[in-house]
Amino acid sequence: MDKKRIILAVTGASGTVYAAALANELGRRDDIELHLIISDAARQVMAQETDTTPDSLAARAFAVHPQADIGAPPASGSWRHQGMIICPCSMATLSAVATGAGNSLIHRAADVTLKERGRLVLVTRETPVSAIHLKNMLAANRAGAVIMPACPGFYHRPETIGDLAAHLAGRILDQLDIPHALHARWGE
Repeated sequence: MDKKRIILAVTGASGTVYAAALANELGRRDDIELHLIISDAARQVMAQETDTTPDSLAARAFAVHPQADIGAPPASGSWRHQGMIICPCSMATLSAVATGAGNSLIHRAADVTLKERGRLVLVTRETPVSAIHLKNMLAANRAGAVIMPACPGFYHRPETIGDLAAHLAGRILDQLDIPHALHARWGE
């Protein structure tokens, strides 16, 4: 069986619980080759809001690429993958993606994903949003990115934060056509 190569980039917005849910699901699967990029800001936010550590995320990945290594495989269009998720996606990262400013591996990998017409899911995490944020979301969407604000549903009657995170993680995986059992589907 060929593995799906997926990039998960974690940036410095609040919501690292979502990244942990994605890493847990993708990292446990035999059909996924998970490549992880964690920004320095994400490391700080992760320490502030969860008990998850960068090392625990890294343990779930096939490979971990330093954010400063713009020569890493995800920076090249010839390195094939089946999708990239930036979760959570800070507004600074959204801006870099929307304008093509590739000053880190996360930005460069997103730019390459778009130019190669790959799937890029940006799980934005900010509220309220400004006109600048909206403009950047529209620009990234027009370039081919899926803008997916971290807005979990409640029809599955979540009882824990983990339930909320799993629901959103499942919705994100739906965007990459990755089967899962993370959330109930409407009407099922």
